Amino acid sequence: MSETKKIMIGLLLGVAVGLALAGLPGNIYDMANTYVLSPVGTVFLNLIKMLVVPIVFFSIILGVMGLGDPKELGRVGTKSLLFFLTTTALAIVLAMGVAYVIQPGERGDFPTTGLEFDASGSEESSNIVQTFVNMIPTNPVQALAEGNMLQIIVFAALIGFAMIALGEKARTWRRFVKQGDRIMMYLIHLVMKLAPYGAFALIASAIGGIGLEAVQAMAWYMFAVVFTLALHSILIYGGAVAILGKMNPVFFFKNFYEAMTFAFSTSSSNATLPVSMEVAQTKLGVPRSISSFVQPLGATVNMDGTAIMQGVATIFIAQVFNADLTMTELLTVVITAVLASIGTAGVPGVGLVMLALVLQSVNLPVEGIALIIGVDRILDMLRTSVNITGDAACAVVVSKLEEKHLPAVDEDSWDEVDAK
Repeated sequence: MSETKKIMIGLLLGVAVGLALAGLPGNIYDMANTYVLSPVGTVFLNLIKMLVVPIVFFSIILGVMGLGDPKELGRVGTKSLLFFLTTTALAIVLAMGVAYVIQPGERGDFPTTGLEFDASGSEESSNIVQTFVNMIPTNPVQALAEGNMLQIIVFAALIGFAMIALGEKARTWRRFVKQGDRIMMYLIHLVMKLAPYGAFALIASAIGGIGLEAVQAMAWYMFAVVFTLALHSILIYGGAVAILGKMNPVFFFKNFYEAMTFAFSTSSSNATLPVSMEVAQTKLGVPRSISSFVQPLGATVNMDGTAIMQGVATIFIAQVFNADLTMTELLTVVITAVLASIGTAGVPGVGLVMLALVLQSVNLPVEGIALIIGVDRILDMLRTSVNITGDAACAVVVSKLEEKHLPAVDEDSWDEVDAK
């Protein structure tokens, strides 16, 4: 049985157990979550997160070595950012359109008083200029220790350029990086054998903690978000892959499905990086030099799934509080969400922090976020799957656009050089 099927079985069993626990008295769920589900899920996530930084570090160095030319990296980076920002804008516009059609805020009796939400951190996260300044690490070791992905990308890229410039003098470092990468990939394959059990525990814990009453009360809001996520994936990503990437969308989704299910279980783009990069390279045919740069960058700045949640949630909260948004305010929501997708990179609880920033930009009560917190965990899992799918779609598109410029240099050619 393939790993994907095993993960799917784990997810389905987790959903069943989670629903069963949600219908039982709270103390039963608490005991199951405290002594079984949470420990198993946390151990699995920690094993994955343990490997993310070294895999990204080694992969980006190898990717830069494969590109060989700083100008090539500049083109790849520019096209990737344009793709991410465009799809994020389309995502939030689509989300607001769906929300206006479904009107989830008009389909229930929601409280408008006694709500609380701590929006601290939204001001810091909106400083986009500072985010770009902070991309340069003052202490690379600290950046690696803290998992600061943007700083790791910059540091690893500089090392890759230096190794190209030094050539023969950096032979030992080349061997170290290649062997380190292979060791990390072996370990990730080892850890992936635990994925079905980790997926079971994580989804059971998430669904069991939501509770049936919360799901029923927020059913229309959840439907609007899920429907938009699916629509965006099919129309925007499928269209981009077909038109720009010259790849059959069915082939794309079928072969990337393993990474999507893994992202759903972990609810973390960074934790999914090792799996999504390998799937993109081995099953979608994305060159390592493109994948190793585009996908880590996307895991940090590409938040289409989060933008969809923001679009639906903004209209939902406006409807609950009987606030009519003007066309100018709707445009402000789009611009703020797109810019915040870069400015909030690396901020814990990034989705809700970004939503607070968006609501503040159009003078909607931030306290309204309290209405959606209860069901945000399961939606976070779904939008993470969409986020990493966007990263892979971008990698496919960029690799096709850069097809004529890519040098015929790969990991094996470096082996031949070192052998001589």
